[in-house]
Amino acid sequence: MTPTVGTKAPNFTTQDQNGKKVKLSDFKGRKVVLYFYPKDMTSGCTAEACNLRDNYNVLQKQGYEVLGVSRDDEKSHRKFIEKENLPFQLLADTDLSVHKKYGTWVEKSMYGRKYMGTARVTFLIDEKGTITEIIGKVDTKNHTAQILTNSSAVPKVNKKPVSKKTAKKVVKESVKRRMKK
Repeated sequence: MTPTVGTKAPNFTTQDQNGKKVKLSDFKGRKVVLYFYPKDMTSGCTAEACNLRDNYNVLQKQGYEVLGVSRDDEKSHRKFIEKENLPFQLLADTDLSVHKKYGTWVEKSMYGRKYMGTARVTFLIDEKGTITEIIGKVDTKNHTAQILTNSSAVPKVNKKPVSKKTAKKVVKESVKRRMKK
């Protein structure tokens, strides 16, 4: 059954890009952007990840942790993170267990051919673990603005890509904050 707004976000355990176990319950007390995307290093998925990267500080100032989920393995996630300087975790859901809990493994159709794949959907989860919003029509180039739309004071987001130097600085700051926790 697909979760809905106002329900408890289904807990899960999976691994991040480094093989470290990650549970949604580990983030209790923090807001989470849980975004599902089809495949590492494809054009739409890269645009979405880079938009989140470019606005990562804005999201963190609003109290959000960002978790990306796809069925790619840890090695693929590491390459994607390194190539695009992503400051957040990517979760490997190779057995599709997380996708199935969130109803994001769906039948798709292209050129009349039906196949199973990942629905590009984002779940916003509050500090208590309740789903506060589901974004089903993701604008990959402006995803952060979609996430922050319901906020009473929407901060300015970066719509233009940042330089590699700036992205690396954001990653370093993120790592420092994680090490303090």
